[in-house]
Amino acid sequence: MGMITIKELLEAGVHFGHQTNRWNPKMKRYIFGERNGIYIIDLQQTVQRFEAAYAFVRDTVAAGESVLFVGTKRQAVDILEEEAKRCRMFYVNQRWLGGMLTNFQTIRRSIDKLKKLEAALTDGTHERLTKKEVSQMEKERLKLEKNLSGIKNMSSLPACVFVLDTRVERIAVQEANRLSIPVIAIVDTNCDPDSIGYPIPGNDDAIRSIKLIASRIADACIEGAHLRSQREDSEKPPAMSVADMGEETRSSRTAAVGAASMPTP
Repeated sequence: MGMITIKELLEAGVHFGHQTNRWNPKMKRYIFGERNGIYIIDLQQTVQRFEAAYAFVRDTVAAGESVLFVGTKRQAVDILEEEAKRCRMFYVNQRWLGGMLTNFQTIRRSIDKLKKLEAALTDGTHERLTKKEVSQMEKERLKLEKNLSGIKNMSSLPACVFVLDTRVERIAVQEANRLSIPVIAIVDTNCDPDSIGYPIPGNDDAIRSIKLIASRIADACIEGAHLRSQREDSEKPPAMSVADMGEETRSSRTAAVGAASMPTP
């Protein structure tokens, strides 16, 4: 399920980096060569790095932790939301609000406010207010919904963060690093891989490249959740069969009769 092949990477254009005049020298170790003024990424390393990232995400979710998907650039918005929902994880795909990680308690207050505004839609609150007040509440609700819908049910900090573009999401990366939260990210030839715990060298602009890698990270979350479910099931005490229950009842009755028939000293 989590395997990714060089053929798939080639077909998705993961190997195409940026122009040679737009690169970060720290990415040199992940570059295979140059063609027509464009750097070509070493897909052998992409496969190796992806497998390490996949295993980490799978084990993290299997341990009962959560993953936060982050990608706010236009071509990534729908893909990120779709994959995060598919694997039942949290996501930010509109705007990264400063302090989403480092000031999470304040963000939680905004989420609580969003939930109250949502409740007002159905509990009759709007019926007791003027049209102007209802309009203002709806405007505020929609604004909060746009930015916080993907983390509305996130009660604590995530165990790791998956980022689609480290340059666009640099504040998210900085906050995660400050809190020692591991970051998994696609790193293009113009990125700095040093701040990423699990870098995946690849094209972070092409839709097919983003879709391929994001979907496989989501697969890792699904596999981890399945492993956790299996472990929890194995730890449950075995259910008693009807025959065993009958036997236990008979034994209890026999013991009770025996105790009643014993002479009183």
